[in-house]
Amino acid sequence: MEHKPIRILIGDDHHHARQAMRLILGQDDHFEIVGEAKDGQEVLDLMETLHADIVLMDINMPKINGLEATKLLKEQYPQLKIVMVTVSDDISDLFEAIKRGAQGYLIKNLDPSIWLEYLHSISLDESPMPTSVAHQILKEFSSPTRDELANLTAREIQVLKGVASGLSNKELSLELHISEHTVKNHLKNIMKKLHLHNRVQLTKYAFEHHLV
Repeated sequence: MEHKPIRILIGDDHHHARQAMRLILGQDDHFEIVGEAKDGQEVLDLMETLHADIVLMDINMPKINGLEATKLLKEQYPQLKIVMVTVSDDISDLFEAIKRGAQGYLIKNLDPSIWLEYLHSISLDESPMPTSVAHQILKEFSSPTRDELANLTAREIQVLKGVASGLSNKELSLELHISEHTVKNHLKNIMKKLHLHNRVQLTKYAFEHHLV
């Protein structure tokens, strides 16, 4: 018996990213790419005529970003499955996408076989995600090693603990008796040493390494 292909719409403003997704999905004849969009508005416009089953949605796109487009699409097409596709390891972005109705997310540098397995599970309403996918994604989100933590100075560890406790730069400067400018410099150095990019990641790191 012939299977009905799963209709997929790709939304990503980068040509090479769309090309990579086409190559991955082309390995499995269960999937049919019905359209491609370069921004969130184009995703919304194409959905009106293409009626895809799954939208692969980049988070950062022009005109309407992926988060807002997800919210608008789910209001119009409640049955539509949306999977965020991102290079970002900012968990807050991904949680926000889930809150707005996305079924899940894929990180762009995951192995293609992981992509296909995950998209099959999404199309079949299987939950939770396959164990192999969960492990791969957790690995992508894994924190830096203890060796990197050892590179921090005593003052930098104090600042890191303060950030994880929810203190602002001003509050940190008062607590540590240093200027806000010095606090910012410490934060910049900490992020560079730990290969992190924002306070959310710093907080996650501090909790995982039992600093708070």
